[in-house]
Amino acid sequence: MTDCLGDGAGDMTPMDLYEKLTSQGDTVRTLKTEKAAKADIDAAVQLLLKLKVDYKQVTGQDYKTGCPPSECVVSQDNGPAADGEDMVDPWNVSTTNAKGVDYDKLIGQRGKHNGVSYAVTLCCLSFSRDMHQVLDAYEKNKSFYLYTGRGPSSDALHMGHLIPFIFTKWLQDTFDIPLVIQLTDDEKYLWKDLSLEDCHRYTMENAKDIIACGFDINKTFIFSDLDYMGASPDFYRNVVKVQKHVTFNQVKGIFGFGDSDCIGKIAFPAIQAAPSFSSSFPQIFKGRKDVQCLIPCAIDQDPYFRMTRDVAPRIGYPKPALLHSTFFPALQGAQTKMSASDANSSIFLTDTPKQIKNKVNKHAFSGGKDTVEEHRKYGGNPDVDVSFMYLTFFLEDDEQLEKIRQDYASGALLTGELKKRLIETLQPMITSHQERRKQVTEETVKQFMTPRPLNYSF
Repeated sequence: MTDCLGDGAGDMTPMDLYEKLTSQGDTVRTLKTEKAAKADIDAAVQLLLKLKVDYKQVTGQDYKTGCPPSECVVSQDNGPAADGEDMVDPWNVSTTNAKGVDYDKLIGQRGKHNGVSYAVTLCCLSFSRDMHQVLDAYEKNKSFYLYTGRGPSSDALHMGHLIPFIFTKWLQDTFDIPLVIQLTDDEKYLWKDLSLEDCHRYTMENAKDIIACGFDINKTFIFSDLDYMGASPDFYRNVVKVQKHVTFNQVKGIFGFGDSDCIGKIAFPAIQAAPSFSSSFPQIFKGRKDVQCLIPCAIDQDPYFRMTRDVAPRIGYPKPALLHSTFFPALQGAQTKMSASDANSSIFLTDTPKQIKNKVNKHAFSGGKDTVEEHRKYGGNPDVDVSFMYLTFFLEDDEQLEKIRQDYASGALLTGELKKRLIETLQPMITSHQERRKQVTEETVKQFMTPRPLNYSF
């Protein structure tokens, strides 16, 4: 067997090496299971050992199954990032850069699979994993399904929560495919100082906001972990399969869990992984195990799904593909994301037009100068101006957006005028959402959350 790295090993990313190692490990296990010829097994083992040496030379780390290179260096206490470094994990997002998280650097650290990168204005996608495989299969009439989710920690969603759902709806409408939405009320109970009853109540309220986005009831299943896992043996079986193939040391390395964290946190990642596999939903996919999954989500969820992608082939399932979105910044600036616990950091879907206006005018970080005279002379900085950042998510006319950028940077457009433009964009959008939400009844929520076949043929 030839060396699969060849002379170009030094040009490969740590993630490329990690994936080759994982694949070669699977090959060795398969050869041993099938009792292949000793010479074939020995050759495969020698290549595996060679890959491990190359991996350590490139990363400075020993290869660990289920622990990709960037994941192995997560702080054990989930503490603050070093000076100048971005902190992005499922619970913390921070950066010292006024422009926000350096996604190019972050992608470089985590590996940009197969060189696939998308720059979609809506949702501002940062990168994808294996999206090309999903599209290639779709062109050959092989369907796939969507999986996304929400951790319900409050009664109302904010604009940062809404963006991924808007994009997910666009994907569902474009490809005409089923969608499963996981509401992780169990996760919020484990991580937050909330009662089980409050977490489940937030789930039902958040479901109304999600439904109000306009998802097709005939192709969408929304579920609460607290309800569905106990009612679906197939879902729980997949949870257990994932749990068996991820060690305690691996999950600590990936998520930074410490010795004082409750065991529920350590077990939870397998629950978020399970919807990536079609067999978790026998009522939808009729027991099929091979339906490809595409997961649109924010980049802070990447550790969960890198773990999932590592485990998938070892339990006989296809790897889920990912579409990662950038963060919707807090009003105070792009150094962090919006927080449901800080009313002034976010525009909530329950805010009145007056509240929206006051929040933007009072709290939206400005890239303008201190005086009108200075601003007219030197111009503003749209790259750090939150009002402009928000408009990049919602203005569909790229030429109009570019004109706003140029006018602001030249000083022709003042900060107050830019904020006014954002206010006029957000107010009708949120008012319209509120009207749609009023139409969502308890019976509608029950229909969406009832396990059932969806109107799709696999």
